Amino acid sequence: MKLPGPDHPITITQNPRRVRVTAGDIVIAETSKALTLKEAKYPAVQYVPREDANMALLERTDRVTHCPYKGDANYYSVKADGKALDNAIWTYETPFPAMTEISGHLAFYPDKVKIEEVG
Repeated sequence: MKLPGPDHPITITQNPRRVRVTAGDIVIAETSKALTLKEAKYPAVQYVPREDANMALLERTDRVTHCPYKGDANYYSVKADGKALDNAIWTYETPFPAMTEISGHLAFYPDKVKIEEVG
C-alpha cells in the first residue's frame, strides 16, 4: 500500500455539477453526488454513488486489478439494448484507508460510455 503524496498526489472533491453516464440512449447513472478523483497526471475520473446507477443494467465480472494507492478494483459490464460493454466500470469496494471516500462508488471508462456534466 502506497500513500498519496507530492510525488503521486490524489485529491477527491465533490463535483458541483450533475453527472450523467449513458450508453447510446440508455442512462446508466445520473447523480448530483459524484466525486471527482484527480490522480497525478491522469485525467480526472468521476465516481458515481451506486445508488444513483441502474444496477439492473450491470453484470459483475471476474476481472480484478490492483492499484497500490487505492487497492483492488472489481469490474462490471454494461448489458443494455442487446449489447454488452465488457468491463466498462470499475469500483473499489474496500479501498485503502486514504481512499475510503470512493467506497460505494462506480467509475466508468470514457472510451466505452459517455460521461457528461449536465448541470
